[in-house]
Amino acid sequence: MMHTRCRTLCWASTWNTAEVDAGLEHLLLTENYADSVVLAFDESAGPFRLTYRLHWDETWQIRDAELVVTTAQATRSLSLHTEGDGQWLDPGGRVIAELQGCRDIDIWPTPFTNTFPVRRTPLAMGERRLFRMVWIRAPELTMQVKPQAYTRVSDRCYRYEKLDGSGYSAELPVDEDGIVLDYPGLFRRLPRAAKPGGC
Repeated sequence: MMHTRCRTLCWASTWNTAEVDAGLEHLLLTENYADSVVLAFDESAGPFRLTYRLHWDETWQIRDAELVVTTAQATRSLSLHTEGDGQWLDPGGRVIAELQGCRDIDIWPTPFTNTFPVRRTPLAMGERRLFRMVWIRAPELTMQVKPQAYTRVSDRCYRYEKLDGSGYSAELPVDEDGIVLDYPGLFRRLPRAAKPGGC
């Protein structure tokens, strides 16, 4: 990695009550690049390994996403590219019509991609904005378009809302770089994992 600053971030999964502490994410983060490994347990598919690599520009606009999931049964991969105009292309350069209008992605299961809307679109205190997201679910690597909202409730905290009729919301604290710390009931940042260093 040819970047001057690198952070190592780790989150423990707390969302699977049947398999307590059965998940962990290890992410290497530079200025505009993330390389992550997620170990998780799915109630249907069992244990799986997700690796993802994301590249974005200086405005935190996603440009490239590469994901690979490995389970006991199969290996799946997904590769996406966008110029940041709401249009997504597959590896063959073909437009993925159903994703039209989405600027960001939200990958399950990781809290990291919740950072992109608030870094790409800085919010004033109390401001609420709607976003059209490409929601990617592992281990299947299925894609859906999902509307979400973010509200800045304090200097380092944002309220996230699903706009699917469920009424779900969560307050997400962030660190000094705007990276999600904890996601109540789902993920917990491990202490002292974000110390800057070389990659």
